Amino acid sequence: MTHRILFEDAGWQNLLPLVYWRSISELRCGRRLLFEQHILPPLGGRAGERGSSAQGEGIALWVRPALADVTRERHPQFSVNAPVDPEARTVLLINARWLAEESPPADGPTEAGICQGQIAYLRLPAEAARELDARRLLVSGALAAQDWITRLGRGEQAGGVMVNYPWDLVVNNVQRMLRDWRLEVPSPCPSPGGGGNKAAPLSPTLPPRGGKIYDGVYLLDEKNIRIGAGSSVKPCTVLDAEDGPIWIGQNVRISPHCTIQGPVAICDGTLVQPGAVIRAGTTIGPVCKVGGEIEDSILWGYSNKQHDGFLGHAILGSWINIAADSINSDLKNTYGPIRVAINGVEVDSGQMFVGLTMGDHTKSGINSSFATGTVVGFCSNVICNAFPPKFVPSFCWLTDAARKKYDPARGLAVARTVMGRRKMKMTAAEEA
Repeated sequence: MTHRILFEDAGWQNLLPLVYWRSISELRCGRRLLFEQHILPPLGGRAGERGSSAQGEGIALWVRPALADVTRERHPQFSVNAPVDPEARTVLLINARWLAEESPPADGPTEAGICQGQIAYLRLPAEAARELDARRLLVSGALAAQDWITRLGRGEQAGGVMVNYPWDLVVNNVQRMLRDWRLEVPSPCPSPGGGGNKAAPLSPTLPPRGGKIYDGVYLLDEKNIRIGAGSSVKPCTVLDAEDGPIWIGQNVRISPHCTIQGPVAICDGTLVQPGAVIRAGTTIGPVCKVGGEIEDSILWGYSNKQHDGFLGHAILGSWINIAADSINSDLKNTYGPIRVAINGVEVDSGQMFVGLTMGDHTKSGINSSFATGTVVGFCSNVICNAFPPKFVPSFCWLTDAARKKYDPARGLAVARTVMGRRKMKMTAAEEA
């Protein structure tokens, strides 16, 4: 038997503020969470298979100790931070930051898989893997690629890409959605990846025409459109899948006069407000409320951006509220590469387009304007008429007049209230 483990490494620090509230495995790129991309079938696999679990392999997540309890709550189907299975003969350790074209086979020679100079996976005899645990792999330098190649005597180019910074999720979102479409496997839209309840099981592949499609809806390239049960699409809406597929999950409400341009994934329970324009490269939900114009962006579950205003090349966590007429810039006037503050230190993204990155449980006031590459931390409030700084730390109450520390107890109370409005209750592990 092979024990398959998705692990976090020291790279989590460059993915803040998105991974305060979730493990790397629960980040989303394309239609799926990252862990789903490794446990579901490889390209060419049969729909309905479950990858490693179909082969009787053990699956585990190794995460930061602070996230162990909440990860167990959200994903009880996995063991979390458990030692290597004593019955395992081989252990396949997969870096959760790796966007693989195809997950590596469980069986094979002892080797280190290398992607962009970093460890993408390690296939080890069980005796060697027992020297490792979740804490050790979080230490900087513990996964030096050349050291492992020397130690194992074998290194393979793994292909795919590594998620090194938040914008890598946005940059690769279209490619991953197209890959998801080719796979034709169950939809992961119900998995909240950072709400307050357990992840729902994957629902069957969405039928081409579920739900209710009102007269006066235009479906362009209908074969590339999937609409789930209980969903409704109101008149004068255009679903344009000529340049990429469109997934609409279950119990989604698409209001009148909307335009949706694929590839786009709108996950279960989401409301799209009248007149919304959802452009290519966008993943939303589940259970979001969205409006205005959204392009090349990822919104996790239970977040609201339901009023007019532009959101582009942005990535928002869960339980966020973007107030009316708020906008972000995703392109500099010089058309040059955008510098982004990662943990308060500027990094050259090398990208022409980078929008807003915002941590979970953060709110913005009306008419907020965010400059290119702005990062706002976890559980903060931004209430400014002028552009806020390009880096706003976590637990910050920012106005034009001052920047103050936001009392965590008060923030927790507000978070409970916000979750309660969606009939969700914050668990003790989430509070911690």
